[in-house]
Amino acid sequence: MEYSEIMVRYGELSTKGKNKKDFIKQLGQNTRKALHQFDGIEVKAQHDRLHVTLNGADSTAVMDRLKGVFGIENFSPSVKVEKDIASIKATALAMVQEIFTPGMTFKINTRRQDKQFEYDTNHLNDLLGGYILENVPGIQVKMKQPDLTLRVEVRLNGVFLSGQTIQGAGGLPVGTGGKAVMMLSGGIDSPVAAYYGMRRGVKLDMVHFFSPPYTSEQALAKAKELTARLAGYSGSIQFIQVPFTKIQETIKERVPEGYLMTIQRRLMLRLAAAVAERRHAKGIFNGESLGQVASQTLESMAAINDVTSMPILRPLLSMDKTEIIKVAENIDTYDLSILPYEDCCTIFTPPAPKTHPDLEKSRKYEKYIDVDGLMQEALDGMIITDIHPDDNYLNQNEDVFAELL
Repeated sequence: MEYSEIMVRYGELSTKGKNKKDFIKQLGQNTRKALHQFDGIEVKAQHDRLHVTLNGADSTAVMDRLKGVFGIENFSPSVKVEKDIASIKATALAMVQEIFTPGMTFKINTRRQDKQFEYDTNHLNDLLGGYILENVPGIQVKMKQPDLTLRVEVRLNGVFLSGQTIQGAGGLPVGTGGKAVMMLSGGIDSPVAAYYGMRRGVKLDMVHFFSPPYTSEQALAKAKELTARLAGYSGSIQFIQVPFTKIQETIKERVPEGYLMTIQRRLMLRLAAAVAERRHAKGIFNGESLGQVASQTLESMAAINDVTSMPILRPLLSMDKTEIIKVAENIDTYDLSILPYEDCCTIFTPPAPKTHPDLEKSRKYEKYIDVDGLMQEALDGMIITDIHPDDNYLNQNEDVFAELL
């Protein structure tokens, strides 16, 4: 069936008060960004619904894009017909016949915006329900939780019918929850944490620590490719590449082995906070899960968090690894995350890192290095890249990647 529009329903944002219009405006902007490649599409974000007029665009491709837009609870592809009862009946019947399977139950749900239309809500429900019962053998009416709800909206510009309800991404529109930076390593956890952050409406800049020659161009390309996949939920993301080689070498040379990991993470967090301040971000997201590795015990977190007063947000804190992997598979980042390229978190790892580091010792050993000088050099060497959903960084390194296939 050729659809005329996609009718989008709001989720949590519909509960907002005086600022609801700001959430709706942001969702409209995000939806337009997500659908920018489709010519002729019109997006109208209204108080109670958002309408995507297709104007001949491929409805299946449009709906695939809408599934990744945060702030959308669900949506329905709709067919527009004239305000003529014969046309409404014919379209309603065709919709039901297209979906019907033996034993299916249904109901009609009419919403009448145009109060001048000749049939009121109950009359239209009766007319259409009776017509479908007469012409679809075996179908039954069920008012509570039917298999099929045929929705009919009588608007000023026509009648719109829909027979499907497709689940959206939920959450809040990206951009309504403020701005933060995400410490993106390239592993399984951090992309999932970024997904959850954006789902709560936060606009994220990705901070990635790059340590050549210990980490490769493949590792950098993988992190950028992960960012491109995550950009499908927000339209575009800025990727901030921070050089970390000299800092790691200096720490390895001057800090006791058991505290290498702790001091390294303290410097990462210092840099992330500095980047956040420069970019007017209000928080730092990471992919830590309590107790998963040595740096993620409560004692380690306390010793590392000591370097900043900025909020550290950990969406995965209480999740098991198996739960995180399942989400990574669902959002299509898992296959990339497991590519075997070392990131800066895995190099120079001591054989027995402190799982319960002492805060005072952490502060003492950090003074063995020139924190301010090393940080300034790293910040001066930052490279910022705008990354979009359709960008592809793996294909730029096909010859190198082929070795691992």
